[in-house]
Amino acid sequence: MKDGKTRADIKPGVLVNIVLKKDQRSGLLTEGIVKDLLTSAAFHHRGIKVRLTDGQIGRVQEVIEDDF
Repeated sequence: MKDGKTRADIKPGVLVNIVLKKDQRSGLLTEGIVKDLLTSAAFHHRGIKVRLTDGQIGRVQEVIEDDF
């Protein structure tokens, strides 16, 4: 399972676990499908920021399923 810190590992349509801003202290993960990548850098030490299909925004903690 990929850790979500490298932009090349994440594409729209991929199932991921993200941490929302409000959940950063608790570490609670939210599962969803990537709609948009919001981080332009190739690597981010806290995880690539994405928008899910349901509109939630957070940093990817792990890539669950990649179909590419």
